[in-house]
Amino acid sequence: MSATTCDRTRLRVRVSGAVQGVGFRPYVYGLATRYGLAGFVVNSSEGVTIEVEGRRAPEFVAALPLELPPLAHIDHICVQQTAALAAKGFSIGTSEGGKLSARIVADAATCQQCLSELFDPENRHYLYPFVSCSHCGPRYTIAEQLPYDRHNTVMKAFRLCAACAAEYADPASRRFHAEAIACPICGPRLSHGINAIVAAIAGGQIVAIKGLGGYQLLCDARNQDVVQRLRSRKHRLQKPFAVMVGSTELVNEIAEANEAELALLESVARPVVLLPSRNNLAPAIAPGLSRVGVMLPVVPLHHLIFHALRSTGAWLEGACPVIVATSANSCGEPLLIDNAQALWRLEGIADLVVTHDRDILTRADDSLLSVVAGRTQFVRRARGYVPEPIRLARSVPVVLAVGGALKSTVTITRDNEAFVSQHIGDLDTAEGIRVFEETIRHLASTLDVEPVVIAHDLHPNMASTRFAEASGRALVAVQHHHAHAGAVIAEHGHAGPALALVLDGHGFGSDGGNWGGELLLCEGTRCRRIGHLAPLQMPGGERAAREPWRMASAILQALGRGNEIGPRFAAQRQAERMSVLLDQPGGATTTSAGRLFDAAAALLGIACVQSYEGEAAMKLEALVRRTAIFDAGWTIDGGVLSLRPLFARLIADDIDAADGAGLFHGTFAAACIDWVSRSARKTGVNTIVLSGGCFLNAVLADEIERGCRSAGLTPLVPRQLPPNDGGLSLGQAWIAALQIIERSSALEGVA
Repeated sequence: MSATTCDRTRLRVRVSGAVQGVGFRPYVYGLATRYGLAGFVVNSSEGVTIEVEGRRAPEFVAALPLELPPLAHIDHICVQQTAALAAKGFSIGTSEGGKLSARIVADAATCQQCLSELFDPENRHYLYPFVSCSHCGPRYTIAEQLPYDRHNTVMKAFRLCAACAAEYADPASRRFHAEAIACPICGPRLSHGINAIVAAIAGGQIVAIKGLGGYQLLCDARNQDVVQRLRSRKHRLQKPFAVMVGSTELVNEIAEANEAELALLESVARPVVLLPSRNNLAPAIAPGLSRVGVMLPVVPLHHLIFHALRSTGAWLEGACPVIVATSANSCGEPLLIDNAQALWRLEGIADLVVTHDRDILTRADDSLLSVVAGRTQFVRRARGYVPEPIRLARSVPVVLAVGGALKSTVTITRDNEAFVSQHIGDLDTAEGIRVFEETIRHLASTLDVEPVVIAHDLHPNMASTRFAEASGRALVAVQHHHAHAGAVIAEHGHAGPALALVLDGHGFGSDGGNWGGELLLCEGTRCRRIGHLAPLQMPGGERAAREPWRMASAILQALGRGNEIGPRFAAQRQAERMSVLLDQPGGATTTSAGRLFDAAAALLGIACVQSYEGEAAMKLEALVRRTAIFDAGWTIDGGVLSLRPLFARLIADDIDAADGAGLFHGTFAAACIDWVSRSARKTGVNTIVLSGGCFLNAVLADEIERGCRSAGLTPLVPRQLPPNDGGLSLGQAWIAALQIIERSSALEGVA
């Protein structure tokens, strides 16, 4: 752009990115005023449109990306010179209409300035649980549609009082055009006071509160009785609970946290972060696990609760308040957001249900992350990160991808961006399917797009597949493990071939089999299975995934030691008959890596049955003190990796559970590195994609990633999405989009 420097220079500046609902227009107003420019700024369908007129307009454009508000992010700036209007003054105008390509940003934790006001007796927001500004507060969870203006959010129900209206209109205020602002006079109200909430928690009761993305259950995390009572009422026998502490300084009282983990805890997304536990909370918080999920306060209500708890004196001397903070729903059901439903469904779970009158339009569970090998890894991506898009290597057609059956997400592509929904959950209930369909409608409406194709899993009986088939749209089926690989390839923008090591619990194979430990050769839309784990019987079919002793029995049978099944697993009613069952031909088999973890856990006496997905593997990982490698622990024949020698060693009498856990992890990782290294030499492909739910195991992920680098290979790991099925929909969308582009190119070539 070449602009003159006369007084009548006028520029039209179009800005795309995270620029709505983040204080960007007030920022532009202040910048334009600083440079003495006339003109206006408005939210537009593409992001923000600015027109500036005056001698220093080029300086304004140069400065625009340099001092952005905390939540803003610029993707692109387009500048055009236009006719001068001899305008005077600068204003924030009415939003433009048109086809949308802007986006809403994620919800943000309470900023430090609002927190200071919250506890300032002289401030009008003193102790107000809904204080917010341009730098913090709800965004995605309260927005109906774009542009992000107050009348397009649930805040339209709250008419601003004179004081709030004055701040909203004041360019010098950080609440200038902040759409979610309110105060005790004009804003939302809690159904119960802070004192009642705190008295209940301190008194050993379970309290449900309406948080940013849905209802949460709170109780004293040091009180074993109330934590056990919560488990019983929630029907959540063993699955770990997250806990919340009042400040970063208190984290190290309950867990070990390094600098990267503390920074993640303090980030505006305020996720739950998995940390090594100091084991000084109620034992029922995370039974049998070495890590605990920790989070800091997200909303003003959380801060008020901790402030009041510290004042009650109910805690043991020297102990800081720690509360359980878990989703307020029955196990397996979607997160509750509706007041009436919460009062009804939580009646037998919470002793006190605290509602408020600010609606939640989009449910968003707490995001869950860990730090592995110095990098951030998602376990669950939701509040604080959604709907931030993943940038693609190229523009693609609009595709809706509907993911899998567990840890469900959906993805919609638009231009060179992929919008992956928040974690929806499992699609095994009618309510879960309803929320899944609701999420699709809201995401498509927000993005203002109509998909040309729906991508889905190969499995014919998944609820997501049935939804796709009933849609009447064109369909693209993508094999489960190919989609896992595709998700990582898409987020890294990798072009060219890649080997993919995909280790998970289960995926429907292209041959109709139960896959889960796969070595794939991927390039573009194509994928070829070049290796897999040695098939293992699954006695009882899907039941074997819930009862690890069954997979251990299959191992014993394969080793010619079926006579040991009954004595080893005498507590299991069918153990005596299991060897006979395994001798019968035609039973189900699997190549699943996850089932090998289950078998190892059962053989080492760690877990014979499990109450939640991954329980046996997580408890096996928790016992690892150090890894070791049994050099003769595996064989590779024709691309098939067998760990039979390792299992023969694990069932020896001279190995305890902790040593066995370390030996299993170290040997399995070494075997995988050997496997991919051989394949890399054979194919000439040195880029290795690592994905699948087993890579949530920090020990395995670290060992394999480091081993690949040591072998001269280039590992690609998921960074913006989880390696489990939460990332599946992105891979489906990317592969389907590339197929559409290929077909279009082929048709053009014929024409």
